[in-house]
Amino acid sequence: EALKLALRSDCFYIGALGSKRNHAKRTERLLAAGFTAADIRRIAAPIGIDIGAESPPEIALSVMAQIVLALRGTKAARKAA
Repeated sequence: EALKLALRSDCFYIGALGSKRNHAKRTERLLAAGFTAADIRRIAAPIGIDIGAESPPEIALSVMAQIVLALRGTKAARKAA
């Protein structure tokens, strides 16, 4: 339900924990609930930047890095703007 609310909002970042397999099942459920493929592409899943995180603090860091990237973009993207 939280993902449905987020997808209906103008959130700049939506992320979801879980494996690629779980996200595929989630995608099927969201499509059945009437969301489009474009809506579902807004979800960062699996959540976080792949930094090889193993511990909860490392996973949190990877997620926060992805959120900042979504908010600020890359230096290259900012230069082009």
